[in-house]
Amino acid sequence: MRYLKCLAAALAIIAAFSCKNGGNTSQSNDFQTVAVTLHNPIIPGFHPDPSCVAVGGDFYLVNSTFHYFPGVPVYHSTDLQNWEQIGNVLDRPSQLPLAEPSSWLGIYAPTIRYHDGTFYMITTNVGNGGNFMVTATDPAGPWSEPIWLEQQGIDPSLLFEDGKCYMVSNPDATITLCEIDPVTGATLSPSKPLWKGTGGRFPEGPHIYHKDGWYYLLISEGGIEMAHCLTVARSRDIYGPYESSPRNPIFTHCSLKGQESNIQATGHGDIFQSPDGRWWITMLAFRRYGGDYHHIGRETFLCPVTWEDGWPVINGGEPLAETMTVEMGWTPAAPVSRDRQYGWDSIGPEWMHIQSPVEENYSVSGGKLVLRGSGKGLGFDSQHPTALLRRQQSAEAFFESKVRVAANSEGGIAIYQIFNGYAEFFLRRGLLRTQAVVRYQVKGLQHEDTVVDIFGSDATLGIIAHGDHYEFLLNGREIARLDTALLSSEVVGGFTGVTVGPYCIEGTASFDYFTYQER
Repeated sequence: MRYLKCLAAALAIIAAFSCKNGGNTSQSNDFQTVAVTLHNPIIPGFHPDPSCVAVGGDFYLVNSTFHYFPGVPVYHSTDLQNWEQIGNVLDRPSQLPLAEPSSWLGIYAPTIRYHDGTFYMITTNVGNGGNFMVTATDPAGPWSEPIWLEQQGIDPSLLFEDGKCYMVSNPDATITLCEIDPVTGATLSPSKPLWKGTGGRFPEGPHIYHKDGWYYLLISEGGIEMAHCLTVARSRDIYGPYESSPRNPIFTHCSLKGQESNIQATGHGDIFQSPDGRWWITMLAFRRYGGDYHHIGRETFLCPVTWEDGWPVINGGEPLAETMTVEMGWTPAAPVSRDRQYGWDSIGPEWMHIQSPVEENYSVSGGKLVLRGSGKGLGFDSQHPTALLRRQQSAEAFFESKVRVAANSEGGIAIYQIFNGYAEFFLRRGLLRTQAVVRYQVKGLQHEDTVVDIFGSDATLGIIAHGDHYEFLLNGREIARLDTALLSSEVVGGFTGVTVGPYCIEGTASFDYFTYQER
């Protein structure tokens, strides 16, 4: 089966691209220039810190996941517009220890690279061991156990060249380079400081590239808020010295051109080349809703890169837009709908837990999802709560489930941003009555906004997500609203974005289905 799978993949690559030059800097004559409409973000919702690699006619992209399990989703595309999640890199507790349910910790920015038949993913597990890498021959998995690395600092990246493997990261707010053994992770050379950036705070997210005799060091500065930007330096020698681009920052929306855009905090980019010879960059940014707030997370954007006077120019120096006209060597397929009606025959790779799950608290039977509560809520003092969550990928969306609770049980739908920023819409059943409850946690404030007595032990719970508020529906009737700003990163903090799905605190709750529909 593996042979047939590889053969099919190879034929697909040949049919899609017929590429002869395999990543050279010149454009292939096998491609025609097509002006196409690119829809951004290419992967919406909580998908920060993107890293992308092109392998033949296939593109693979990974994102950070912080305190969620499984960690580091893997996306695949053949046209750069439509991306399918094919798995998660870190899908075993042995790969992903997570000590606390906090998005300040866990898996920070990963990098994916391909060399000599092997995929490499390198990242940082902040608070749980530091820098490590894993490998696979199939990006869908399985991936190896962690190979722990000596050089620390967050956001590590790799460059393979002339039989050597180089690693960059940012210990002590300085981009630092060493050579490592890609099999054992052993450090083979002393760590050498390369660059501190242009003076912006938090120089991080380094990637190093070799093109036309120059080594380019691309980093982010300014933090993850509005001042986020991309800067670059270059050197003829990988160990430096590196000269800063005279155009730095080479990309930011913290500028006269970008300040009015709904898209902000652009940064953390990774440059790659497509088989038609063109250059691209994936980067993160967020979109604002209800004022200067963002709640669905930092998302993955794409735009073209050109080279002028030996320096990269991103998107022709113009700001990102949600709809952009770009040149490609092919015409992308129309964007695929993300709407899903989950019948619980199985649990797909898009579903996540807060820390690794307690397996016996989750079961799928007869097309129903059954959750058993551990008595632990969704707050910071809770370890491994029973929750099954997926990313909210559009500010305008609809979620619904028919929920049934046993006696002395509490379960429903959670809208979760961080341990001190979430909303719960649930059924609470005692011995004598059942109530539908809307409860939210915003920083130190917890409040039960609405409590409605219902007959029986089940009800249909629905949530309409609007750009600036959530609307809670009990059996189709609105009973409460909540401003999305209260669950934004600006209010409650964190590095993630809203996730939504079934959860259970006490007793047992079952879910007939779960609807995810973008509006």
